[in-house]
Amino acid sequence: MTDNRPWRGVLVATALPLNDDLSVNYDKYADHCTWLVENGCDGVVPNGSLGEYQVLTPEERAKVVETAVATIGGQRVMPGVAAYGSAEARRWAEQARDAGCASVMLLPPNSYRADERSVLAHYAEVAKAGVPIVAYNNPIDTKVDLVPELLARLHGEGYIHGVKEFSGDVRRAYRIAELAPELDLLIGADDVLLELAVAGAKGWVAGYPNALPAASVALYRAAIAGDLDTAGKLYRQLHPLLRWDSKVEFVQAIKLSMDIVGRHGGPVRAPRVPLLPEQEKAVREATERAVAAGLA
Repeated sequence: MTDNRPWRGVLVATALPLNDDLSVNYDKYADHCTWLVENGCDGVVPNGSLGEYQVLTPEERAKVVETAVATIGGQRVMPGVAAYGSAEARRWAEQARDAGCASVMLLPPNSYRADERSVLAHYAEVAKAGVPIVAYNNPIDTKVDLVPELLARLHGEGYIHGVKEFSGDVRRAYRIAELAPELDLLIGADDVLLELAVAGAKGWVAGYPNALPAASVALYRAAIAGDLDTAGKLYRQLHPLLRWDSKVEFVQAIKLSMDIVGRHGGPVRAPRVPLLPEQEKAVREATERAVAAGLA
């Protein structure tokens, strides 16, 4: 992580520890942030989808950000500020700024299938908060695709400094680099890590380090350094878990893996439901294999 580009490196999209009554356990969350940094991660991304931000109250959402900043410092915290309305997203960016965060992550408008003008207006509005924005491209879930040409325009207007790329299309990395060479590409899906690292990614907004931080960081560092022998072996070992980051049940899977390795994942809030028995078995077996291989 570099001070002027705090979104670089391994930033963990943090899962949010819930108690059995589904209340937020802020002490466990603070402990989790500390543990991730101690295990080599560069920072955290609270209030992403993995943090179940859509089902938090405004008070909970704000306190999650404040807890992370109080625990590891605002330079290391890049909250998700997504909201249905641009004004609300801007307010979340202002909340993050006032809490001391050095950057924020922002989805495009996703309450409807926004066109290019709407996307530009959305990022322009949130940029008024004055905190650097990393865009989040997730066309699978949002139905709005920040294609390389649109990303280049957003960057050219000064609205965004990086992009978390979750399309799964690794070919885009090269087009983005051609159109906007100063725009930082961040790996957005765990199961294309090696491909995007080789293509020049500057960071990873990561899911599975919630459960396996040290091994995940070792994988990322080897991949970025071009040590493909080390990275390739780790990637093959971890891929049965990493691919859950791109599945619908990614929150439940990662929380289960956290529980298995002795961390507190805990339950999820509705409308998410627990894993099916066969899903739980697959995650459990893959996690136990990783533990047996010394990766936990």
